[in-house]
Amino acid sequence: MNLKYSKCLGLAAVLYFTANYSAQQRVSDTASKEKTIEEVVVIGYGTQKKSNVTGAIASIKASDIEDIPAGKPEQVLQGRAAGVSVVTNSGQPGSAATVRVRGITSFGAGGNDPMWVVDGIIVDGIGWLNQSDIESIEVLKDGASSAIYGVSAARGVILVTTKKGKKGKLNISYNGSFGVSEASRKLDLLNATQYATIINEAFVNDGKAPRFTNPAKYGVGTNWQDYIFNTGNRQSQEIAISGGNDKSTYYASFGYFDQTGIVMGDISNYKRINARLNSTHKVFDFLTIGQTFLYTRQSNVGIPTNETFGGPLSSAINLDPITPAVVTDWSLVNPNDYSSPLIIRDPNGNPYGISPWVNQEMSNPLAYRQTRLGRTNWSDDFVGNVFADLRLTDGLHFKTSLNGKKSFWGNQGFNPLFYLSPSLNNISFNNISRTTNTKFEWSMENTLNYQKKFGDHNINVMVGQGVYRYDIGSGETVTYTHIPVDTWQDAAFYDVDPKYKLGTAWDYVQTRRASYFGRIIYDYNDRYLFTGTFRRDGSSKFLKYWGNFPSFSLGWNVHKEGFWRDNNIINTFKLRGGYGILGNDAIANYMFTSSLVPGSNYPDGTYPDTNIIIGYSPNTLGNPALKWEETAQTNVGADIRFLSNFTLGFDWYYKKSTDILRQVAIPGYVGVPTDPFANIGDMENKGLEFELGYKKNWEDFGISIVGNFATNQNKILRLEDDVDWKSAYSLHTMGTVSRFQVGKPMGTFYGYTYSGVFQNQAQINSYVNANGQMLLPNAKPGDFIWQDNNGDGKIDLTSPDDMVDIGSSLPKFTYGFTVNLNYKDFDLMVFAQGQGGNKLLQGLRRLDMLDANYQTAILNRWTGEGSTNDYPRLTREDPNGNYSKMSPYYLQKGDYMRIKLIQLGYTLPKSVSESFGANKVRFYITGENVFTFTKYTGYDPEIAGGNEYGIDRAYYPQARTFLFGANIQF
Repeated sequence: MNLKYSKCLGLAAVLYFTANYSAQQRVSDTASKEKTIEEVVVIGYGTQKKSNVTGAIASIKASDIEDIPAGKPEQVLQGRAAGVSVVTNSGQPGSAATVRVRGITSFGAGGNDPMWVVDGIIVDGIGWLNQSDIESIEVLKDGASSAIYGVSAARGVILVTTKKGKKGKLNISYNGSFGVSEASRKLDLLNATQYATIINEAFVNDGKAPRFTNPAKYGVGTNWQDYIFNTGNRQSQEIAISGGNDKSTYYASFGYFDQTGIVMGDISNYKRINARLNSTHKVFDFLTIGQTFLYTRQSNVGIPTNETFGGPLSSAINLDPITPAVVTDWSLVNPNDYSSPLIIRDPNGNPYGISPWVNQEMSNPLAYRQTRLGRTNWSDDFVGNVFADLRLTDGLHFKTSLNGKKSFWGNQGFNPLFYLSPSLNNISFNNISRTTNTKFEWSMENTLNYQKKFGDHNINVMVGQGVYRYDIGSGETVTYTHIPVDTWQDAAFYDVDPKYKLGTAWDYVQTRRASYFGRIIYDYNDRYLFTGTFRRDGSSKFLKYWGNFPSFSLGWNVHKEGFWRDNNIINTFKLRGGYGILGNDAIANYMFTSSLVPGSNYPDGTYPDTNIIIGYSPNTLGNPALKWEETAQTNVGADIRFLSNFTLGFDWYYKKSTDILRQVAIPGYVGVPTDPFANIGDMENKGLEFELGYKKNWEDFGISIVGNFATNQNKILRLEDDVDWKSAYSLHTMGTVSRFQVGKPMGTFYGYTYSGVFQNQAQINSYVNANGQMLLPNAKPGDFIWQDNNGDGKIDLTSPDDMVDIGSSLPKFTYGFTVNLNYKDFDLMVFAQGQGGNKLLQGLRRLDMLDANYQTAILNRWTGEGSTNDYPRLTREDPNGNYSKMSPYYLQKGDYMRIKLIQLGYTLPKSVSESFGANKVRFYITGENVFTFTKYTGYDPEIAGGNEYGIDRAYYPQARTFLFGANIQF
C-alpha cells in the first residue's frame, strides 16, 4: 500500500513525498526510484500545479488527517501549517476553536476569524462538517493568494474541498473509534485545615481576632474538584460509499459522533449526525453537472467555560473546603442556612452543602447540576450547491454554481424553583422557555476560464461574477411561567393562564454583496511564473458601496535554468514574492446611517387615565463616510528540496491593516446609547515562517518527519486622534488589566510593578523620593515594594500613570511537528505542537470574595523577615493593594509543548484482509493530549478568547483521551 503524504512547506507549496513502506511493494531507496507526481492545490475558483504556485498556500490532504480522530474539523489544522494558529476555545464537547491566520488582523468590530469556503460555498465555520468527508484543506495566507476573495479575505481564507466519487468499482469504508477521557491535571487547592489557618492569619494581620478556633479539627475537608470531574466517553462512527463510471460518480457518507465531557458530563455533552451526498454527471461530452449536499444535526448542553461568575469550574475553585458537599452531620453546619424548602437534596434526602462564606454567583456544583438538567441546544444545517460546467471550445469553460445554506437552531430549558444560596436562587416561579431561529443564505457565481499553451507559454485567464445574500431569517422565543410541575422530566408547554405566556420575535437584517473578479496565471516553460488578480466587491454595509482589491505574485523556478546543473545537493529551488490588498466589512448592517429604537416611552399627560405612548429615540449617530477596512500584505518566500529527501519552505511577510472599523467613544450628553462606528485605527503584523520535511524508506522501515515554526510580531499603530491607549479588558477589583496601546501588541497586559517585599519597617522608612518623602508611607512589612514607573516622585495605585507593559498575551512563536514511522505492517505517529513568548493571567480566584479558597502557592506568603521576597503577606483589607492591583504577581509564562497525539496502528497483511473481501483492515490505539510540558499552574495553558486572550477565569481544560479504533475498506 502506498500512502502519499504531502504538505505545503512555509507559505509556499513545496512538493515532497512520503511513500510508506509496504510489504507488498518494497523499494530500497525512495530517492532514486520514486516517481514524481505533479500535485495540484486548490487556489480559489480553480486549481494549480503546486510547483508553479507563487502565493503562500498551506495544503493539507485527506491522507494527512484521515487517521486523526478529532471532535471538530478545524482542530486538525492545529500545528500543521506555519503561521496558522488554532487554539481550542474550551475542552467542553462541541466547543469550536479560535483560528488565526498570521496573527491578529483587526482589533475592531470586524473580528479575526478567517473566511471559510466549503466546496465554493462561503460559510461562517465548519463545525458542522464531518472530518472524514474532507479531501483537502488549503489555507490562503498571503494577500496575493487571498485577494481573489476580496471581501472578508483580510483575515485569511481557508478552502475546504470534500470528497468526490471516482471511476471504478464500488468502495465502502468504515472508520470507528471508542474511548474514554479524563482530566490531565487538577489544581493544588488548600485543604480545610490549611484554609482555616490562612483565613485566620489574614484576620490577625489586619488586627482582628481569628475566625476559626481550631483549624486542625476540619481535617482535609472538601476538594470540590473531586465532585465536578468525571470520566468522559467518546465515540465516532463513519461509513462512506463511493464509485462511478464514465458518466457519473458519487460519494455518500454517514457519520455519528458522541462525546461526554470530563466536567459534569450529564450537563456537558455533544452529539452530531452527518449525512452527505456528492455526485457528478457527464450529460454530454461538453456538459458536466453535479451537486454537493450535507445535512448535519448537532445537539449539546454545556456549562459556563472560562467564566468568572459562577458555574461548576469557578465554584469548585473558589468554594471553601470546610463546607461539606452533602450535609450528613448537622453538627458541622448552621441549620438556619438550610431552612428553605427549596434547597436541593441528594437522592437520599440530604441537602447539598451551602457555604456560609462564599456565595454570590458561586454555588455547590452538585446542587447547581440539578437546576441545569434537561436543557439542550440544537441546530440543523442543510448545506449544498449545484453546478454546471460547459466546455465551449478547447480550453474554454463556463461554470455556474448556485450555493445555499439553510439553518435552524435554538434551545429549550426548564428553570425550576430552587435555593442554592442567599444570593443565587429562584423562589418566585418556575418557567420553561424555547427559542428557535431560522436563517437562509445563498449565492450564485459564474466563471469563464480559458487555458492554453503556446509553445513554452502557458496562460490561464479566469473572469467571474457573483451575488451573495446572507442573514435572511427570523427568530422567536416563548416562555411559560408557573408551570404545574416540579422537575424537568415533567416540564412541557402546558396550557397556563395567558398572562403567564411571554413571547417575542425578531427579524435578521439581510446583508447583500455583489462581486466581479478575475485572474491571470502565466508561466514561461514552468520557469518564470506570474499570477495577478483583481476583485471588485460591493457591500450593503457601506454607503460608499464598492471596494477594489488587487494582487500580484511572481515566482522563479531557479533549478530549471540552463545554468543550474543537476546535482545531489539542491534538487529544486523556487523563489516567490507577492503583494495584495484585502478587505473587511464585518460590522453590523447600516452603521453608516442613524437609527431609531423603541423604549423611550412617555405619558400623554391626561389625568387620571394616563396613557403611555411608545416613543422612539436615536440609537446611534450615522457615519456616511464609513468604508472598507483594508489589509495590505507583502510576502517573500522560497521553496527548496535538497539531498533528495529534505524539503524546506521559508516565508517572510508584512501585513498592515488600515482604517480599522471601530466604535468611537462619544460624550454621554450627545444623547445616543450606542457609540457610532468610524474608520479609526491601524495595525501591523510581521513574521517569519519555516517548514522542514524529511522522508526516507529502507527495506522494512520508513520514516517521515515534518515540522513548522512561525513567529509573529503584532503592533497597534493608531487609535483615535490624540488617544494613546484604550482599555481592552477589566477583571475583578483590578480594573483594566489589558490595553489597546499604540506601539504595543493587541491586548498587552498593563499593571504596576514591584521590586520585592518589604522585610521590615526600616526598609519602608528608607524608601523615599528625591525630596526625602516616603513613597509608601502606609505600607507594612510583608507588603509589595511598588515602583515609581513614571518617575514623578509618587506612587498612586488609583491612577494608571504608573502602570506599564508587563507582558503580551499573544505568542511570539508557534510550532508543530509530526513523526511517522512504519515497520512492516506497524505504523506509529507522534504529533506535537506548542507556543511560547506569551503571558497568561491567572484570574481563577475571585478577588472580591475575601473568603474564596486559594491555591497552595499561597503557603509561600511572607510570614516574617527573610521568609520570602516574592509573595506578600496575607491581608483581607489589603491597604497596600498587594492582591487587588494588577501586577506581574498574576502573570505566568504561557509557553507549552503538548504531545497532542500518539497513535500506534497495525494493518492486517493483504492476504488476510482479502480472505474476507476487504482491501484494508487497520486497527489503532490513540492517545490525545497525552503530555503537556509547561510551567503554567492552571488547568490548561492553551487559552483562547477575544480581547481577553490569555486570561484564565476557570478554563475548561482539554481532556486526556485514549481511543481504540478501526479503519476498514472494501
